[in-house]
Amino acid sequence: MKKIKILILSSALVTLFSCQKLIEIKETDFIGGDVALKTVLNNEQGLIGAYAAMNVEMGILLNAVFADEVVTADFYNAATVHEWQYSSTDISIRDNFTAFNLYYRIIDRVNRVLQALPNATAANATQEALRSRIRGEALFLRAFCHFELYRYYSNSAVGTDLAMAYMETPSLQPQARITVAPYFQKLKADLAAAKPLLPVHSATSDIYRATNLAASALQARVALYLREWNDAVTFSTEYINAIPLASRTDFPGIWTDANRAEQTFKLSRTASLGGRIGSLFRGTSANASNIGTVTWTVSQKLWDSYDQANDVRFTSYYKNEPLLAGGSRKYTRLIKKYEGTTYGTPNENVADAKVFRTGEMYLIRAEARAENNDLVGAAADLNALRAARINGYTPVILASKDAAITAIVEERFKELPYEGHRFWDLKRRNLPVTRLTADLPNPNAAPTLPAGNFRFLLPIPNTEIQANPLIQQNPGYTN
Repeated sequence: MKKIKILILSSALVTLFSCQKLIEIKETDFIGGDVALKTVLNNEQGLIGAYAAMNVEMGILLNAVFADEVVTADFYNAATVHEWQYSSTDISIRDNFTAFNLYYRIIDRVNRVLQALPNATAANATQEALRSRIRGEALFLRAFCHFELYRYYSNSAVGTDLAMAYMETPSLQPQARITVAPYFQKLKADLAAAKPLLPVHSATSDIYRATNLAASALQARVALYLREWNDAVTFSTEYINAIPLASRTDFPGIWTDANRAEQTFKLSRTASLGGRIGSLFRGTSANASNIGTVTWTVSQKLWDSYDQANDVRFTSYYKNEPLLAGGSRKYTRLIKKYEGTTYGTPNENVADAKVFRTGEMYLIRAEARAENNDLVGAAADLNALRAARINGYTPVILASKDAAITAIVEERFKELPYEGHRFWDLKRRNLPVTRLTADLPNPNAAPTLPAGNFRFLLPIPNTEIQANPLIQQNPGYTN
C-alpha cells in the first residue's frame, strides 16, 4: 500500500511539474500589443479596426421600433420591445439592442492604440504627423462610443445621476458606473484634445474618417443632451458655417450616396460586408414581382406629418409601392431612405450610414436658441431648414418658448426619422411615446409609453451584471 501511495504521489508531482513547464512555455503564435502596434502604421491599422466595428444601425432600429416611427407589416416578432414589455432578461434586448459589447469593444481597441502610440516608430516626418492624427481619431471614437453608451443606459442631464464606466485604459477588471458630471468631464476632455489633431474638413476629406467638423457635431450633440445651450449654439454654428444645407435637388442624393451634401462623417456599407441598412425594415427581393418581406413600414403618424406634395423629404424617405397593392401584403407604404438600388439587384438595401448632417445641426441650434429665449433666432433656423426642404414654404413666427420647442421636436420627427434619434429625443425632453390607433400592433396594445417611464432607459444586460459585481442596474429592472 505504501508503495502504491508513493507511486501515486510521484505521478501527481510529475504531472504538476509538467503542467508548470507547459504554462511557462512561451507562445510563438501570439502577437501582443507591443509587437502588433510597434509602428505608427501598425497603429493606423488598429484604428481602422475600430472604425470597421462602428455601428449605428442598432440605434436606428431601436429608435424606430421603441418610438412612433414604424408600424408592423408582414412579419412581427418584436412584441416585447415594440410594446414596451421588456425586462432585463428580454431576448430581443439581449440579441438586438445591447450596446455593451459593441461600444466597449471599440473603446478597448482605441485605448490600446492610445497606449501604444507614443512609443510607436515613425519612419519619416509624414508618419510623425500621422501619429497626431491617429491620436485625434482615437480620442474622437472613444468619446463617440461613450456617448452612445450614455444614450442607451443613462440619457440624463443631472450631474449626480448615473452614467456609465468611462474607460481610458485597456482593462478586464470590473468597473463601476460613475455619475454624469465626471463622465462628461472626461468625454468633453477627449473631444477637446481630439479636435485640433483632426484634419480640417474639406470637400475632398475622407468622409469615412473623423475630421474637425465631426468633432464639432459631436460636441453640439453632447451639449444638447446636457442642456448646455450656449455650447450647443457655438458648436452647431461651427458646422453650419462650414457645411450648408442641401438644395432640394441635391437632397435625395444624400440617401443614394450620389453626393456628400450636408455630411462630414459616415460609415461605409457594402453588400459584401453586410451593409444592408434597408434590411432593418424589409428583406431583399427576388425581383420586382417578389418584393422581400416587409418587417416594418412607416407609421401613419409619421406619413401624415408631411406636406406630401411639396416636401422633398417625403419622396426621399418613403414611397407608396403599387406593386404591393391588391395582394396579401398589409401595406403599400415602404421606407425608402436606405433602399439602395432596385428590387432584386446586388445593392438593394445597401447605403452608407450617415452619422452627422447639417439638418441635425440646424435643429440643435434652433432648440438651444429657443431654450435661451432667442425666439427670433430659433425661428430663423427652423424656417431655413423648412425652406430648404419644402417648395413654396411660408416662414412662421414662434410666439412662445413652448411653441418653439413643440415645433422643433416635431421637425426633428420629420427631418431625422430612421437616423437614431426619436426615442432618445422623447426621453431627454421628458415626453411620452404616443401612437395613433392605426399604428398599434394589435387592439390590446398600449398606445402610450408615459413620460418618465423607466423603460426609456434600457436595462444593464444580465450577462454584464453577472460578470461585473460593481455594475449597478437601472431602476425598474430586476436581475
